[in-house]
Amino acid sequence: METVLAFIVVFGSLVFFHELGHFLFAKKAGIMVREFAIGFGPKILGITKGETLYTVRLLPLGGYVRMAGEDFDTVELQPGYRVGLYIGNTNEVEKVYLSSNVSNPDILFIETEKADFEKELFIEGYDDDGEYVRYNISRSAMIIEKGQETIIAPYDRLFEAKSLGSRTMTIFAGPLFNFILAFFIFLAIGLMQGVPTNEPIITEVQSTGPAFEAGMKNGDYIKKVNEVEITSWPAFAQIIQDNPGASMTFTVERNNELVDLQIAPATIKEAGKEFGQIGVLYTSPVEKNPLKAVVFGFEQTWFWFKTIFELLGMLVTGQFTIDALTGPVGIYKATGDMAKFGIFTLMNWAAMLSINLGIMNLLPLPALDGGRLLFFAIEGVRGKPVSKEKEGMVHFVGIVLLMVLMLVVTWNDIQRYFF
Repeated sequence: METVLAFIVVFGSLVFFHELGHFLFAKKAGIMVREFAIGFGPKILGITKGETLYTVRLLPLGGYVRMAGEDFDTVELQPGYRVGLYIGNTNEVEKVYLSSNVSNPDILFIETEKADFEKELFIEGYDDDGEYVRYNISRSAMIIEKGQETIIAPYDRLFEAKSLGSRTMTIFAGPLFNFILAFFIFLAIGLMQGVPTNEPIITEVQSTGPAFEAGMKNGDYIKKVNEVEITSWPAFAQIIQDNPGASMTFTVERNNELVDLQIAPATIKEAGKEFGQIGVLYTSPVEKNPLKAVVFGFEQTWFWFKTIFELLGMLVTGQFTIDALTGPVGIYKATGDMAKFGIFTLMNWAAMLSINLGIMNLLPLPALDGGRLLFFAIEGVRGKPVSKEKEGMVHFVGIVLLMVLMLVVTWNDIQRYFF
C-alpha cells in the first residue's frame, strides 16, 4: 500500500505539473482548453469549471490538455440539416441542438443553409414557416448533441490560430514546468534537511582497506593530498579515483594536530575501467541556509539534467541497450524502494524523475512535445505550417511505435522483477 501511495503521489505530481505548464500558457495565449486530464482511459472523476472539464482518469500513466482545434472538434453543418436554436436575450443563438427531438416551446427549428461557428459566427436557413432567417451566434454558444454540451470555439480561441511563438511556448511549457518542479523539490530539501557542506571529513573507516591499514580514523579532516589542498569531498574522492595503486601522502587534521598518512588506493575494475578506492564512507554535514538552499536547488537540477542527458547520449550511441530502459513497472518498483529510505530520498527520486520526464518529452520524436516543436521549427523555416492531416498521421505512427516500445520495456521490467 505504501508503494502504491508513493507512486500515485510522485508520478501524479510530475504529470500534473507537466500538464499545468501546457494549461497555463494556453490560457495566457487565449487558447480554449476543453479538458485538463490526469491519467488516460475511462473517466473516474470530472468537474466542469468555466469552459474546461477537469478529469481524473483510470490509467495513471500520463495526462493531457485538450485544446480547441487540436482534434478536429469544429462543427460543420451541411445544407438541409435540421437544428434547434435557443435565442437569448441579446437576440444571439446561445444553444444549438443537433437533434430535432427537443420538446421546448422556446426552441426555434430551422433547416440550415449556411453556418459558420468559427469566424463569422452566424447561422441561416428556413424556419418552419418557410421564411429565410439569419441569426448571429454567441461566442459562448453551446452545441448540444445527445445530451452532451460543448462550447463552440471561435477561430481566435483555436490553437492553430495563435502565433508560432505562442504555440511553441504552450508546448514547451510542459517540459519547462518539470524542470521548475525539480528545482523547487531540491530547494525544499535544502530548506528542510539542510544543504550538504561537502566538507572532506571521514565519516567511517571500513575495517578492511588501505585507509584502515594506514591508520586513518573516523572524524579525520582531509587537508591535503600530496601537498594539494582539499576543499571539498568531491575533489578528494576524484583524486582517489584517478590514482589507483599510486602511493600518496594524506595530510589529515585530528584533535587539532596534522597527521601524515601514506595510502595507496586499491585498484577497482568496473565496466572495463580502473579507479582507486581506499575504503571510507562519507556522510556530508549539512547547513540550513535559505540562500545556499536556492543555489543547491539550481546545482542539483543542472547536475541531474546533465547526467540524464549524458546517459541518453550513451543509449543513442549504443553504449546502453534497450534492456537498460525501464518503464512504469520499473518506476513503480523503484519508487517503493525509495520510499523505504524516507521522505527526503523519495523527494530526490521525484526531482530526478521530473527532470527525466522533461528531457524525454523534448526528444524530437512524433507524439512527444519535442516532435511537435520540430514541426513548429519546420514551419518557421518554410513560412507555413505542415498540414494538420500529415502532422496527425506522423504523430499517430509515433504513438503506435511508442506503445510498442512501452510494451517491450514493460515486459523486460516484469521479467526483471518478477521472474
